[in-house]
Amino acid sequence: MGLKGFVEGGIASIVAGCSTHPLDLIKVRMQLQGENAHVHTAPAQLGAQIPTSGPPRRMGPLAVGMRIIQQDGAAALFSGVSATVLRQTLYSTTRMGLYDIMKTKWTDPETGTMRLWKKIGAGLIAGGIGAAVGNPADVAMVRMQADGRLPALQRRNYKSVVDAISQMAKNEGVGSLWRGSSLTVNRAMLVTASQLASYDQFKEMILEKGVMEDGLGTHVTASFAAGFVASVVTNPVDVIKTRVMNMKVEPGKAPPYAGATDCALQTIRTEGVMALYKGFIPTISRQGPFTIVLFVTLEQVRRLLKDF
Repeated sequence: MGLKGFVEGGIASIVAGCSTHPLDLIKVRMQLQGENAHVHTAPAQLGAQIPTSGPPRRMGPLAVGMRIIQQDGAAALFSGVSATVLRQTLYSTTRMGLYDIMKTKWTDPETGTMRLWKKIGAGLIAGGIGAAVGNPADVAMVRMQADGRLPALQRRNYKSVVDAISQMAKNEGVGSLWRGSSLTVNRAMLVTASQLASYDQFKEMILEKGVMEDGLGTHVTASFAAGFVASVVTNPVDVIKTRVMNMKVEPGKAPPYAGATDCALQTIRTEGVMALYKGFIPTISRQGPFTIVLFVTLEQVRRLLKDF
């Protein structure tokens, strides 16, 4: 397959990423709920919020979405979409292409199938490499999506993904572009292994048992099942990744989190273990449609490009 697999995966990933971007934005906002509730921040006259006694009321995905629209307009649901396009172009194109290459090489020529452990292995390798390539766009996307939840004076107000990356490199150093990269890589390995391997496995099972023929119904069923598996596996890592990438490091002050482990411990200590599954409903609500659009589009693109 070679380059063709990268092109097919890239097109499908960009379509899926853009179409489900509002759900991803809502997920990020929900994952950040309650993060600073236990920290006394800037004075009220500077526009910052001073936490009140007791845990803050947690909002559901619909309430979060409506609040975004009321405060910043419907267009705010697509905040950071330029970063999504760049992220899918770098991260997903790489992981989809590499997975396709390994799938072609590791598939049994006699049976035309690949063992599940090989699919998982291919997903882990492809996801890790893709995440390392796309981490700068991932950091920019998280920050652009989270910006609207901050008081006006504390917002970063990035104009585009290029502006976000250039400002981070200028103000925080080039290393900031790979902030949370260990989390990104770990999450991407889990996502790719659970998502792509699950899709191929569910699709093979459906076809082998004769439940459905190889068509839209099979693709939708297998992709939704894969999306659910990926959501359950990756949500805790995603919560920590979002918080580490979004943290604001001020000169001369210690960062809010010393690293991924410290972030996880602080989150569990102050908000409980289930805080690691914050945003799970929007995660599955986004992961399901994303995975369906991804694989349905991928199958159609493959048919269009089969003669090339």
